[in-house]
Parts: sequence; structure tokens; C-alpha cells
Amino acid sequence: MNSTQEKSFVFTGWHMVGVMVLFFGTIISANFYMAWQATHSWSGLVVQNTCIASQEFNGKVAEAKALAATGLSGEVSIEGDQIRYRIKHPQGLKVEADALTLNFKRPVGEYQDFTLQLQRVGGGVFEARHAVLPGAWIVEANATEGGKRILHHTERVSVDGGQR
Repeated sequence: MNSTQEKSFVFTGWHMVGVMVLFFGTIISANFYMAWQATHSWSGLVVQNTCIASQEFNGKVAEAKALAATGLSGEVSIEGDQIRYRIKHPQGLKVEADALTLNFKRPVGEYQDFTLQLQRVGGGVFEARHAVLPGAWIVEANATEGGKRILHHTERVSVDGGQR
């Protein structure tokens, strides 16, 4: 009489290898996925002091809502070194602004950033000449009339060979 029962399953070294591959494979694939998302999604903003920026956030949101309620918008065009910005009114009326400033910012980093004061042409159109390097830019437009800001518009543009 044999009192030993035969085992139906034996955990071997190959099973351990499978467990380790699944465990570390999950971690590595999750890390690759997160890295891909980080490099292919919104790049965020660059600020000098995050503490100050967070304290000013609510005031900027309130101002942005007030400016958005006016319905004014803008459109930037770049052809070679010619930069043109047109302020548009929702009812098609002409908008006269005293001054327009464009801030060109790279999505990541700030070593190529620059600011332009555009010259008024008339009818809400402003122009300037400045070479713009190819690639992605965030263009921030600020228009003033009588010392008061009437437009704040931010647009992400892609410049290919000096044209947008």
C-alpha cells in the first residue's frame, strides 16, 4: 500500500520566470506608455516662479473671462519674415487698437523666445518684420486701446520654412 499522493501541479523555475516576465513587463510597459504620453501631449508652461504664478492664477482667469466676453479674436499669419496680425470683431466691425504686442514662445524652453511690437496698418491689422525659425510656437497677442487691454489671444502655430 502506497500512502503518497501524486501532486497535480509543481511550481518550477520556468513558472517563476513567467511570473517575473509578466511582473516586470507590466511595469516596463507602463513606464514606456507614460513616457510616450509625456513626450506627445501638452508640454505645459514655463514660468519663472511657480508660487507667484499660482497666486496670480485666479486674477488672470477673471480677466480672461472678461476679455472673452467681448468676442474679439485674432489671427496671425507668417510669410517669410513678414508677420501680420488681424483683430476680428464677432459682428465684422473694425477694431482699432493703439498697440499690439506678440510674444513668440517655444512650447518647451525659453532660449529662442522673443517679443515684437507690431505697427498699426489700420482696420485692426498690425504688421512687423522678423525672422521666425521653423517649428512649434505659442503666439500670445496683447492689444491695448487707451492703455486698457482689449485682447489677449494665445494660439499655437507651426512654422514650416518661414510660413504658417
